[in-house]
This record gives sequence, structure tokens and C-alpha cells, in this order.
Amino acid sequence: DNLWWMDKYVRVEQPKTDETINPNEIRVTTQGKMRSYISYAVFCLKKKNEENPEPRDAEVLLKAMGRAINKTVTIAEILKRRIAGLHQITRIDSTNITDVWEPLEEGLDRIESVRHVSSMRDPPTRIAGSSLAMLEQGIAPKGVAGWES
Repeated sequence: DNLWWMDKYVRVEQPKTDETINPNEIRVTTQGKMRSYISYAVFCLKKKNEENPEPRDAEVLLKAMGRAINKTVTIAEILKRRIAGLHQITRIDSTNITDVWEPLEEGLDRIESVRHVSSMRDPPTRIAGSSLAMLEQGIAPKGVAGWES
């Protein structure tokens, strides 16, 4: 068994950064309910559409790491089917996470392990109205000032 040492160490919690979360940003986790994420995303997209009837101004940012990426892609696909005119821009990145383990017994050394985790955080998956998504991809939508149609 490779985990014999775990009863002799305790994992040190790393301090979390105080990042502000935008109202249209959703951080997807493996424990969260998919229907909750979808409901909130639909609420954000429809609220934006009521405030500004131009659908290209509506956008939701989905962020995830590791195993939550599968769930995030599924949520994005469901949103695109529920609300017409949405497009998805996804970028996958990776992040190094360092875990620190302190010994419980004297004479043992502190252990640091680095994990390489896939992420959809910076930039996150973007679900947006057609004009925004098309501009991001370099495609000129009809009727946008400054673009030849």
C-alpha cells in the first residue's frame, strides 16, 4: 500500500485568495448540483436580456478545475440548447497545485507535492450571445458597426 505515510502526516490548508466573483461568473465543482448551475446561468442570461435587449451583451462565465470540467461542458451544452443564439468559447489550461504535509511525529520531514490539474479558469468557458462569440473568433456578424458584412 502506497499510502502508509498518511497516518503520520497532516495536510496543511493553503490560504485562499480573496478573488472577487462577478455576478455572471459560475464556479462549477464536482459536489454542486447541475440543475442549480443551469438555473443560475439562465437567470443571469435572461436578466441581462431584460436590462439590455441585445442578446450579444448577455454572457455567463463558467470556471472549473479537474473533474468538474466534464460537468462544465455539459452545462454549457444544455444552456446552448435552452437559449437560442448562444455560443460557447472554451479554453482549457492547466495549473500546478502544491500540497504541503506537516509531520505528526518528530524526526520526519515536511512534504510538498505538486499536482498538475487541468482547468477552465483563466479565461473561463464563456457562454455568450452570437455577436460577442463571433467577434472573439474573428468572424464578423452582420450589422456590427466597423465590420464589413
